[in-house]
Amino acid sequence: MSLSEIRAQIDAIDDNLLALLEERMSLVKRIGEIKKMDCATIYRPAREKEILSRLASHKGLLSKAAIEAIFFEIFAVSRSLERSERVAFLGPIGSFTHQAAESRFGAMGDYLSMQSIGAVFKAVESLGAKYGVVPIYNNTSGLVGDTIERLENSPLLIVGDMEIAIHHCLAAKSEKLSAIERIYSKDAAFGQCGEFLRGHNLENIEHIPIESTAKAARLACEDDKSAAICSHIAAKLNRLPILFDNIQDSGENKTRFAILSDFSNQPSGGDVTTIIARTPNKPGALFALLKEFNDAKINLSQIESLPSRGDKRNSRFFIDFEGHKDDPKTQATLSKIKQYKWLGSYARS
Repeated sequence: MSLSEIRAQIDAIDDNLLALLEERMSLVKRIGEIKKMDCATIYRPAREKEILSRLASHKGLLSKAAIEAIFFEIFAVSRSLERSERVAFLGPIGSFTHQAAESRFGAMGDYLSMQSIGAVFKAVESLGAKYGVVPIYNNTSGLVGDTIERLENSPLLIVGDMEIAIHHCLAAKSEKLSAIERIYSKDAAFGQCGEFLRGHNLENIEHIPIESTAKAARLACEDDKSAAICSHIAAKLNRLPILFDNIQDSGENKTRFAILSDFSNQPSGGDVTTIIARTPNKPGALFALLKEFNDAKINLSQIESLPSRGDKRNSRFFIDFEGHKDDPKTQATLSKIKQYKWLGSYARS
């Protein structure tokens, strides 16, 4: 078969794909009309996970990651047809949080860039956006304190999450490290790249913490004697040459991001519930808390101690566990915990 004949077959398949997508979108639009009448939520992570799980059983040339990449874009276009809903995220275009948001809401999403985690919360709370995307945990630097504190005092819930690999680079206009007098980056990024900074004698020059790594790239682009620790995308968007790639200490550096909104999910059968629990600051209190989960045979996927914030009488713990708030076993267990704040139940990413 000649090259032109193969291309003709590809063109025919593309035509069929487009026709099938049009058919899918017409059904999506009908669903949107029904949801609008019922005032139902458009974004349903559990439904998307169900579709992806079914498609992942496909055996062929497309990997699971490739299937997810294709269908997340289809989901994003579908949601825009059902009802256009804005997504607020931390940082300018090119930040890691922006990448995380696009991984779930697609390149065609209606995005609102915010300069702080607090601003993301306010945008969703004031209905300026339907969803917010913020970092919640990094496996190198731990929980993101501002996100946790605001979740504890906000009516918003976690309705979904995702985890992405974090790869930092050092980018600068100058080709010589000796000419660099200052480095811009997010405070956590300096800690995640400590070994590189020490190894290249960059530990003792001025480190300037700012809101995002994307802004760091922009500032470094304006200053010949500065550099930025940032993402590859941020460097390219600002046309800032990359001097060193993958400078993070850990090759497994990952950040978990939370999707925030004002509704609660229905059980999906594969859920995670997040709470902040308080226990009296006395011997055996944490053991008693964990025993309730152990007795109910509920698996804890994460538990982290939180700062006391001056409350010497109680300790606080961030806890993820398997199950949905409305599961009978979960309800029975939570009823035995005297002090806790439910932060959301959502389909496991």
